Amino acid sequence: MIKMYTDKFKPFEIILASNSPRRTQFFREAGIPFSVKTFEVDEVFDSKLTGVEISDYLVKLKAKPFLDHLKPNQIVITADTIVWGDEKYFGKPKNMDEAKKMLSQLSNKSHQVITSVAFTQKNQQKIIHETSSVTFKKLSSSEIEYYVNEFKPVDKAGAYGIQEWIGSIGIESINGSYTNIVGLPMAQVLQSLEKLTSN
Repeated sequence: MIKMYTDKFKPFEIILASNSPRRTQFFREAGIPFSVKTFEVDEVFDSKLTGVEISDYLVKLKAKPFLDHLKPNQIVITADTIVWGDEKYFGKPKNMDEAKKMLSQLSNKSHQVITSVAFTQKNQQKIIHETSSVTFKKLSSSEIEYYVNEFKPVDKAGAYGIQEWIGSIGIESINGSYTNIVGLPMAQVLQSLEKLTSN
């Protein structure tokens, strides 16, 4: 494992509050020393919220269970990625049929992928967010059917993973951070961690 950040972030204990295999992989690849701890949170938000307001609200919600237990040297990182297109929220599909419907709605259009990240400490909380634009080609019904049946993307916002088959054959262009679309804007996360741990 890369050791670059092992000493840089001492004596802080970094807790990644996410069960996402993609986020844990990013942290491992970057060489960030961390542990994983999560709490079950009912991700319900006011329907009046739009775009980044939704993801900002959800990262605060995910951090809330940690607030009474944090030690001065701990930093809890919570993240939430949403897809926003046609002034509409695309979260994780409830089932395969909803996944197919979402992809049909995203087909032949551009949408935004928004990730908010909260860095929560005992006496402060910092939130950053990153927005990337993704444009899909016109997806055929057979392409959507194949992807959903083979990859079962019900754990992904907008019912797709850019790093999977559909990203290779279906995405015409992206504008912004690629890792953000996967689930975590790593360059921005590292910049924020370096600032927090150097104070």
